[in-house]
Amino acid sequence: MKKIVLFTLLGVAGAFIAEAQTRPTTTPVVSDTVRRAPGAPGAVTPRAQPKPYATVITDKAITRKGMITTHKLEDKFFFEIADSTLGRDILVVSRISRAGAEVRSASGYAGDQIGSSVIRFEKGPNNRIFMRKISFRTYGPDSTTAMYQNLQRSNIQPIAAAFNIAAYTPDKKGSVVDMTEYINSDNDIFYFSSPGAKSRFRLGTQLSDRSYILSVKSFPTNVEINVVKTYTLAAATASAFGSAPAGGGGGGATGSSTVELNASLVILPKVPMKPRYFDPRVGYFTVGYTDFDANPQGVKEVELVKRWRLEPKPGDLAKYKRGELVEPIKPIIFYIDPATPKEWVPYLIAGVNDWQKAFEKAGFKNAVMGKMAPTAKEDSTWSLDDARHSAIVYKPSEIANASGPSISDPRSGEIMESHVNWYHNVMKLVHDWYMIQASAIDPRAQKMDFSPELMGDLIRFVSSHEVGHTLGLRHNYGSSSTVPSEKLRDKAWVEANGHTPSIMDYARFNYVAQPEDNIKPKGIYPRIGDYDLWAIEWGYKLLPDAKTATAEVPVLNKLTMEKLKNNRLWFGTESNPDDPRSQSEDLGDNAMISSDYGIKNLKRILAKLPEWTKADNEGYDNLSVMYGQLTTQFARYMGHVNKNIAGVFETPKTIEQGGTIYQRTPATSQREAIAFLDKNLFTTPTWLLDQKVLDNIGESPIDVVSRLQSPVLSRLISSTTMSKLITAETVDGADAYKITDLLTDLQGIIFKELKTNAPIDVYRRNLQKNYVDKLIAIVKPAASAQTLTVGGTTLRVSGGGSSQSDVISVAKGQLRELAGIITAATPSATGLSKYHLEDLSDRIDTALKSKE
Repeated sequence: MKKIVLFTLLGVAGAFIAEAQTRPTTTPVVSDTVRRAPGAPGAVTPRAQPKPYATVITDKAITRKGMITTHKLEDKFFFEIADSTLGRDILVVSRISRAGAEVRSASGYAGDQIGSSVIRFEKGPNNRIFMRKISFRTYGPDSTTAMYQNLQRSNIQPIAAAFNIAAYTPDKKGSVVDMTEYINSDNDIFYFSSPGAKSRFRLGTQLSDRSYILSVKSFPTNVEINVVKTYTLAAATASAFGSAPAGGGGGGATGSSTVELNASLVILPKVPMKPRYFDPRVGYFTVGYTDFDANPQGVKEVELVKRWRLEPKPGDLAKYKRGELVEPIKPIIFYIDPATPKEWVPYLIAGVNDWQKAFEKAGFKNAVMGKMAPTAKEDSTWSLDDARHSAIVYKPSEIANASGPSISDPRSGEIMESHVNWYHNVMKLVHDWYMIQASAIDPRAQKMDFSPELMGDLIRFVSSHEVGHTLGLRHNYGSSSTVPSEKLRDKAWVEANGHTPSIMDYARFNYVAQPEDNIKPKGIYPRIGDYDLWAIEWGYKLLPDAKTATAEVPVLNKLTMEKLKNNRLWFGTESNPDDPRSQSEDLGDNAMISSDYGIKNLKRILAKLPEWTKADNEGYDNLSVMYGQLTTQFARYMGHVNKNIAGVFETPKTIEQGGTIYQRTPATSQREAIAFLDKNLFTTPTWLLDQKVLDNIGESPIDVVSRLQSPVLSRLISSTTMSKLITAETVDGADAYKITDLLTDLQGIIFKELKTNAPIDVYRRNLQKNYVDKLIAIVKPAASAQTLTVGGTTLRVSGGGSSQSDVISVAKGQLRELAGIITAATPSATGLSKYHLEDLSDRIDTALKSKE
């Protein structure tokens, strides 16, 4: 099976990957005096002597008992660490709680994770407590092996900080340390995990005189630290495609920025949950480590899926084995933030409860549920900060988004806690999606203010999607590709099965359905589908007879091979830049058919957009926003089709399965895609250019068309795309869609006027210049090639790559051929068409003759 390395997408699912390692067995040896600069984090004085407990923790202290008992005494904060807590692994997760606009512009939003570590408190010599930073990057689940013991002897975990013991507890079973200075410091354990993490938000040096501690709260399984910190703000530096943040001192300081940060210290279980190994055929977030035991002749990179610990109640295991549904010892409960507007609470709860049927496939009933958080009168001890409580947290923010992060045990993948970030303005996001994708078939969407019932339905869908992330599930961008495009217009079928088998897909709403299909909301909205039921079964079904994670592998492989005979259970990763089946925002198994239906609906919507967006006593802001959304949707359709060119299917398999993992997109599909682009994009889409609309929103029709055509052309005429076509020809021979086929087709499409000596209008002149310039950029690349991001995929858009590549040769040949056609057509041209062709001829001549 091909090894796939997973990275977490912040803003999509908030997955957490922490590092961990083995415990040292020896007491550290240090000198009696640790010399550090004054004020350094964890600085200690020589041979510090503890004082009597009552003189350190006086009756004026505000005390909170919990995992680590905390004391606040005036402006000082103390940790009282029980001996039973020493040596325990503690997960530290750091997030931004609040930030100013200058940080948010660099993607720093409330809830964004900024750091993660595993720490362990240990007693050191000379009345000190050491805080070690623990790594599990080299790890093995079996501590009895010789290799495990050898790793213990070879590795030592770094001491991140040292603290004098200010006092021992009266029973001598605990130590008190002053944490004030460390919490106030700019350390990489509680806050930004690296200088790079700070530079992402353009933050530089901490300004201590403008930083302070807000609170330190202790709970049974966690400690929550909240601070306000002020940093110098680094100047942004310009890049080829906009502004990029400068880090540290780079770019020069331009003022300061204040942020509120939160650090959660969560104690991990003494006995880790039995892990489950990752399988790329099912989309789960993962944690990972290097195992020195798994491969006797090398090492193996191991990935464990993230999931909650669900176990039958005592006495129910026999029922579970018989296939009876049982309740888990500890269900997954998401509390709804009391600050949430009351009208949306039922829909958020419904979005959580929708997952119950999925867990029944894994053998559990009532495994997951949404509940309203208790009021202070109902339970004065309840807190959103308590790590025992997962929640959907309502944030009155202008951010148009929601996210489902979670924190997990790096030793096993066990999800410990999750807070879904629900930003108020997510309603604007779903409104715009639904209006542009569904208003042609749902009259309720033909206005700027949706009814509470419609908005509630949309909130429920987003709630289910984000909760899916917190259960461990990644985006399944390939799910919608398993549905025949024409079936999306079949009322009975789509209302029974949904327009995609997974709510974890980015397949928002059924834009393929036409008004005459009379499809009801059940066939328009996303819902938990067949893939989601299967994914939860795969991740959460217990295998009691398999005593280890290794023993589970053949059992799960057999189950997976059998299940995947149903194509609707296929998983298509969100990180594949080449597979046209795995795309965001697309529908159906044929992008050309689906997009054609989508365009028909966009034409209907554009005709009514001025009427649907008008508001008394207001201008045309609504029209401007929704026109932008409409052209963006059109651009998505173009991108869906474009990815078919030089596409490569990837279908992960084990060796027990038939067929190959990789296949090139059929040449027939690529030709169909080119024909679609000719009809709908390169032939100027004048239907988009309603001049009355453009004059009311201040848009240039030339700019609108250019913004739509340029990204598509950039991908087609790129060294990446053309190199893949050369490879396909090498492998598939005459059956391949070749690089010469692509350029011949594009030349005929883009320069069709030259065949008939027809006038060339401004849109086509711009398109032709764009095409020629991109070919020239390959033949004569800039000193520093640029990149282009299209649909989440980063492409090299100029530069011919290796001088041995046929890409440059073909590009030169295309320019020479084009030069001849232009030369022949120029004498018959007049006016701007003639000047344009002469200009193109000069550009090509200069590029081909240049020796630079």
